[in-house]
Amino acid sequence: MNAPSPVKLTLVIAGVILCWAYSPIGVHMGLHSYSPGQLALLRFLIASVFMGGIALAVGIGRPRVRDLPWLLVLGFFGVFLHHTSLNYGQQWVTAAASSVLAQSVPLFSVVIAFFCLKERVSLWRWGCVLLGLLGVLVVIWGDHGVGDIDPRGLLILLAAVSWSVYFVIQKHYAHRYSPLTMACYMVWAGTLMLCVNLPGLPAAVAQAPMPENLSVLVLGIFPSALAYLAWGYVLKHVDVSRASVAMYLIPPVAMLMAATLLGEHIALQVILGAVIVLASVAAISLEGRWRSIAQAERAQPVAVEVLGDEGVAEVKVGR
Repeated sequence: MNAPSPVKLTLVIAGVILCWAYSPIGVHMGLHSYSPGQLALLRFLIASVFMGGIALAVGIGRPRVRDLPWLLVLGFFGVFLHHTSLNYGQQWVTAAASSVLAQSVPLFSVVIAFFCLKERVSLWRWGCVLLGLLGVLVVIWGDHGVGDIDPRGLLILLAAVSWSVYFVIQKHYAHRYSPLTMACYMVWAGTLMLCVNLPGLPAAVAQAPMPENLSVLVLGIFPSALAYLAWGYVLKHVDVSRASVAMYLIPPVAMLMAATLLGEHIALQVILGAVIVLASVAAISLEGRWRSIAQAERAQPVAVEVLGDEGVAEVKVGR
């Protein structure tokens, strides 16, 4: 397979950023006519149908029977819990603040790795977590004020925790299935669970204004389907640590969209908190990259003369 041109990769990455930056704006608009649960279900019904069409056209692998429980778990954390919490929380948080709080996923991944997976966590990473949580407080302060924040708005942090759990589990199964196959089964499993919100949905669709139904349609096709597929394409051709840097652009783009499409006023404290959160997340990523470089240097091939022949050590570098 020929490697895509840098221009093509850049355009795909830009498309992913635009799709995911639109997500809190689309949710904000959809919540005018739908309950949080109904919005999540309608969004992923659209995504499921769309991805089903792609799966029929391209073809995907069948899941192993022993993996079915874990695919359901992935659907629960990656779709059901994440998007239900996100929608409920965004009723009391602006779209701009939501885009920042949702990017705190790596902070909670560190905590989960330490307490649940018993991984060693360096002082550097703990410092990044504390700095990131400080940034979260600054965002909350700038959005509504610490004294005026509705605790239900903090459900967005539960959504971030849920996404962190999804990533931890997904890492163990990513090598078994293609990105398309994994995305399809995860979305379908999560959509099945969201069907608990089906009562009343047809009537809500019929009563909702056309602009809000269009916003949900865009949510279902672009952030919930195409963006996942495009991101899988990017990760096939670009190192994960390099590609993830682009994700830091999502909150600024989302803020610009929120100001333009929703007329939100972005407080200076929210911008400052965003810088702190993204800096802490970037610092976690940099530490992982430095560790990979150090491991690579220690594992460099060494030429050893043995009876006139050269023995070369096999190098395996992992993050």
